[in-house]
Order: sequence, then structure tokens, then C-alpha cells
Amino acid sequence: MDADTVTARNSKIGTYMTKPKVLISDKMDPQAAQIFAERGCDVDVITGKTPEELKAIIGQYDGLAIRSSTRVTADILEAATNLKVIGRAGIGVDNVDIPEASAKGIVVMNTPFGNSITTAEHAIALMFALARQLPEADASTQAGKWEKNRFMGVELTSKTLGLIGAGNIGSIVADRALGLRMKVVAFDPFLSPERALELGIEKVDLDELLARADFITLHTPLTDQTRNILSKENIAKTKKGVRIINCARGGLVDEAALKEALDSGHVAGAALDVFVTEPAKESPLFGTPNFVSTPHLGASTSEAQVNVALQVAEQMSDFLLTGGVTNALNMPSLSAEEAPKLKPYMALAEKLGSLVGQLTTGSLARISVHTEGAATELNAKPIVAAVLAGFLRVQSDSVNMVNAPFLAKERGMEVREVKTEREGDYHTLIRVSVKTEAGERSVAGTLFSNSEPRLVELFGIKVEAELAGHMMYIVNEDAPGFIGRIGTLLGESAINIGTFNLGRREAGGEAVLLLSVDSPVPASVLEQARALPGVKRAMALTF
Repeated sequence: MDADTVTARNSKIGTYMTKPKVLISDKMDPQAAQIFAERGCDVDVITGKTPEELKAIIGQYDGLAIRSSTRVTADILEAATNLKVIGRAGIGVDNVDIPEASAKGIVVMNTPFGNSITTAEHAIALMFALARQLPEADASTQAGKWEKNRFMGVELTSKTLGLIGAGNIGSIVADRALGLRMKVVAFDPFLSPERALELGIEKVDLDELLARADFITLHTPLTDQTRNILSKENIAKTKKGVRIINCARGGLVDEAALKEALDSGHVAGAALDVFVTEPAKESPLFGTPNFVSTPHLGASTSEAQVNVALQVAEQMSDFLLTGGVTNALNMPSLSAEEAPKLKPYMALAEKLGSLVGQLTTGSLARISVHTEGAATELNAKPIVAAVLAGFLRVQSDSVNMVNAPFLAKERGMEVREVKTEREGDYHTLIRVSVKTEAGERSVAGTLFSNSEPRLVELFGIKVEAELAGHMMYIVNEDAPGFIGRIGTLLGESAINIGTFNLGRREAGGEAVLLLSVDSPVPASVLEQARALPGVKRAMALTF
């Protein structure tokens, strides 16, 4: 969100001549309305409105509390002339046009941790269902068959559980599994060895997890990096007889490949609470033996529904009455006075964090944010939070500058903040360094004209580039003719180049190339780029 807009909005917080008005437009626990009223808001509970009906009344309200039924489109936002905050009781905000809300200065909040226990327990329940074939046994028994010898289950005790994702929900599943005397291994690039030790689990790479796990549960968001993480190829790497559970996001598992593996007997059982297409009215998996499905029930307990309703009411009330910000998806935690000065620095910090996040491979041990010169005079917390948000957003689209530090701590990431008041080559500089198993590498950026973010160093190589839109990152051996070859490749692929940004360590040594392009770079083009003589690495970046 534009910092000037935030400042203007926040200047009105807490100075209402009348009480702020809030609309609850979806079914929600009644305690939410009670909290709004007790905190000093006027609240209306009007559910089931059509988009046209909602559009006709939304202009009266300062806050809108929703679940998944209300769709907050650009058309609705156009009519929301007084709206200041939208609160989603739950995690997903696919039903909110966040870019349009940001453009209009409307804060969008969610409650990402209100249903963690509920979702974790559902994963454990599905694990038991698979281990003892409970759905099939129930159907058989109620049909009057009494097939006692048909349903031979397996114990969970001493089995190995493989967690793909060991964040908030994954760590709860691990705790419950350890209580069942299971062994737990986890694949999570952001899980530090210290955090793994604290949880009592073993950190492994994905291939080792696939080879060792008797049960696999997924607890990761759906991103370009995690889509089809259980692909046909990876399912083939699993131990014969594995059982797979997914209560996270549809699209993490290749459903067609899972069907084949169940039919062949390589996978002994699978349970999905989420599907690529929802509502899942039909699926090739339906009717497959040893397959269990539920209709996205991960968050469906009375306790979870109460938790998210209470949290969204508290968060929205705090914002409307005091300016407090919690779990905002499009707004940093800032005071109105700090916002204008910090705005360009946070933009630079987030871009540097995103760049490092997209380029870093391997387990992360530490991330450091080093400010030099004029940047040291500012409040460093929003700058560090912006770096972490950019870095972690590669793995989760629900990360923001408010919850990024919490998520980093949860993952056991060591975060360092360093200040150097002296000026170096630049009047002001932000450097982001990451330490992984492969060593320590850093990127650095500055502000041109005190407002325009620019990358000035990439892994020890001097380079000047604007980080924006679609980009292509190439590491190659510095040799004549390379620029012509890459230009020809992109031209033949109908990809228009915006800018070339070059840097090298020394003549004939390692060089880097950052290109801004007008459209996303297809995987096929990246493969062709990697095949060019001298290319060591080629990646697509997005900012």
C-alpha cells in the first residue's frame, strides 16, 4: 500500500466524530459482533446479499468483515467510498481483490493462525483413517457384511512420518505424531537445525524423506516452487506402501499420478481434504480403493470458527479505533509520521529480500540486514520486516511485513540487524546477506534521487538494475558473442527485452546478466538458455 495513502488514512484513526461502522456480511460466530460493539463500533450483521445488494450499501461502512462467501471485487470496492479495512476470518483471501483494495487505501487483514490446531488434527485423523481403513470398514459393516479379515490395518507406532513443510501447522502435526511414538522427518528449506532439534524431528532433503517415510503429510502453501511437489516422478521415489495425506492446498499433489500409484499398489492409501478444482464434484480419484476424501474440512471445527471470528473482530477494531495493525496483507506496521520517509527504503528492502529468496537454494541458517549511511538513521524494524516479507513471500503468498518476523522466528531463522553509520560508495545502502550450507552471499541496493530503488551489487559483482516486473537472471562465463546469442533466443521466442543489466568479476571470468522482459519467461525458454555455451544458471524472476 502506498505510504502516503496510509498516512492519510491513519490521520483519521481514533478521531471519529461518530462510531466507525462495520458490516459483517458472512455467517460468523455471534461473539464477533459483540466484540465490535464492546470496543466502540456500530456493527450490522447482514448476510446473504447479492453483489448488487452489497454494492448498494457498502458505502456506509468503514469496515467489512467476511469469510469465504462474500466476493470483494473491484466493482464492490468502487462503491466502498468510506471503507478503510477488510477483515477475512480465516486464511485465504482469494475472494478479495487485494491490488484494487491497496490502490484505494483499504487495508486487507486475515487471521492466518486461528485454525492451525484444527487443520493439524484433521491431518492426524486422516492418518488414522488410512492406517485402519476406517471409511471402508464402516461402509462394509453398515452394509451387513462383517468382513473382519478384509481390513488388516497398520500401527502408527514406530512408523516414520514425513512432513513436507514444518511451519505452524506442520510443527503441531509433528508434536502429535511424536506423542504417538512415531519417528518424524521433515523437508522444509526454512527449517533450521536448531528449530528441528527443538521440535524433536530430523531435517532431511526431499529425496530422503520420500525414500524413508511410511506416511507423508503436506503442510506448505501452493507456490511455483511447491506446485506438484508430489509429482509422478517424486511419487515414484516414495517407499512402496506409503500413505499420503494432504490438508494444505490443492495442487501440491499430482492427482492423476496419485491415481496411477494407488491403482498399481505402490501407494497403499491416500487422503485428500483439498483438490486442484473445488468444489470437487468429480475426480478420477473418487471410487479408487484405499482413497479417502473430505470436502476441505481442515478448518471446520466450532473452536476454529470461534477463534477466527474473535481474532478478525479484535484486529479490525484495533485498526479502526487506535490505528493498530495486525496480520495486514498489504500494509506494514508503521506510524503515520514514519511512513513517508520509510516508504522508499521499505520498497528497496522488500525487493532485495525477494531477490535473495528467489535465488537462494539450500537450507537457510542466517539472514542479515546491514544498513549503511543515511539508512542507519531510520527505524530499522520495518526495513528488516520488509526484507523478511520479500524473502518469505517466495514460499507463501500470505506473508506480509507484520507477520514475517513471527514466521521467521517460527522457522528458527537467525535474523541479524547491523548498522554502519559511515558512508561507503553510496550515501545510503541496504545489504542483505544469507548464510546457507553453500556459504554466505549478499546483495545490496541504494536509492537514486532518494526515492528510486536500485540493485548495485549481486553476489559480489557490481551491477546496476531496477528490480521490477518480469526478469531473467543468468550467470555465465564472460565471452564474446554471448549477448547476441541470448538476444537471438529471446527474439525468436517473441519475448521483448526492456533493459540489459550486466556485471562481471573480471574480464573472461564469471558474469551476471539481469534482463527485464515484457512477459513471463516460459520454462522451455529457460531450458534453451541453460543449454547455451558458458551458461551456468538461468532463472526467471518476478517482482
